Amino acid sequence: MALDDLRGSAGGDAHGRERDRWIGVYIGALAVILAICSVGGDNAAKDATLKHIEAANVWSFFQGKNVRRQIVRSHTEDLEIIVDTMPTLTAEQAKRITDKITAGKAYDAKLTSDPASGEGLDELYKRGKALEAERDLAMAKDPYFDYGQAALQIAIVLASIAIISGGSALLVLSMVLGAAGALLTLNGFLMVAHLPLIG
Repeated sequence: MALDDLRGSAGGDAHGRERDRWIGVYIGALAVILAICSVGGDNAAKDATLKHIEAANVWSFFQGKNVRRQIVRSHTEDLEIIVDTMPTLTAEQAKRITDKITAGKAYDAKLTSDPASGEGLDELYKRGKALEAERDLAMAKDPYFDYGQAALQIAIVLASIAIISGGSALLVLSMVLGAAGALLTLNGFLMVAHLPLIG
């Protein structure tokens, strides 16, 4: 009887039931948006982790190749010094060393840039930076989904209380939070705006 009285205070049983049905539809819509927001947040977190791991792997490969290139350069420079400072070398010895120098410089160039394999230092640098940018974007998206989920959950609770109490103030507050949650979710996917206190 108390529940009927509360609904009656909202403007009669028929009006109260109609109002409750529309609030139920509204809650259902919020639940759908909340589910989408949750999926978006999970995906953003996974993407951030995966891209971070991929970027770390690329940078490790980059460092390994860079060390190898430095060793090759150092060895080539040593051979150049030998050729320049040892006039007693025979023609055959000088040619063998010169061939080694040429091979070393060619290998150095391939380590620096290798478009065919995409594994030269230049290509690895670009790939590492691209993966870091993707990771940073995913990390920037995640807080919007987190705050969106919180706003949507609170909006659902307030709307549910509004059905029981028949109050309009809670329903209005729920709608404000629901709209904020939906906008945060949308921004999480599209990143149209970068809000200063989020992320």
